[in-house]
Amino acid sequence: MKTAKNRIMLVEDSQNLRYVLKDYFEMLDYSVTDFADGISASQAFNKGMFDICVLDIMMPGKDGFTLMQEIRKIDPDIPIILLTSKLNKEDKIKGFKLGCDDYVVKPFSTEELTLRIKAILRRTKRSDTENKVLYEEKTYKFGDFEFNYSSMELIHPKKTRLLTRKEAGLLKLFCEHQNKLLPREVILREIWGDEDYSVGRSMDVFLTKLRSYLNIETIDEEYINKEGGRRNKYKLGHEPKVEIVNVHGTGFILKVRE
Repeated sequence: MKTAKNRIMLVEDSQNLRYVLKDYFEMLDYSVTDFADGISASQAFNKGMFDICVLDIMMPGKDGFTLMQEIRKIDPDIPIILLTSKLNKEDKIKGFKLGCDDYVVKPFSTEELTLRIKAILRRTKRSDTENKVLYEEKTYKFGDFEFNYSSMELIHPKKTRLLTRKEAGLLKLFCEHQNKLLPREVILREIWGDEDYSVGRSMDVFLTKLRSYLNIETIDEEYINKEGGRRNKYKLGHEPKVEIVNVHGTGFILKVRE
């Protein structure tokens, strides 16, 4: 399988610095999409797929803090590095509180910034050497669902949902083991790279989200109460075609019924 390049979103209003960084990253075989302002970058993030974001803080129209918050709403897991020309303790604290992974003060060495990017990608299992291709062309069909791993879309006749990278990775693992037990430690190791208990709590949150996405076919046939004009919901009177089953103390099964 061909390995994809790591994709960098670079947002920097200084044209000279932006071109220098873009050329340097591309020389090291990264795929770089660059933007001069936060507004165009925000619009592009909704449509594109990236492995890491490098954002300048001081930009016209929309600053790096605001852009980072918008990105975090779409993908809580993507690594973000903030760039700033101000050695300001308050801004640095604000950046980390809002969820940045690293904070670099200008002027800086392009080599140092690249090493920081590599270290973060390595930790998040997105480097070429430590991770399978995130964007491989793969589609899974189960029940009434179709899951496109490349676009991270979970498609159902009633609704199409765009997943985060972590959700997509987790669902892909289940799809590859349909109707088979997936031990907790295997999920933690494959998706989070750690079997620690505290990480397990994060996994449980993502499992709850996936269950709610897959519940769409059972929940919720809606009808109009003619007397009151209200929408009411009721559950179907049969087992769902697809569900994630908890095997107590052991792991989970993506159960797919014909």
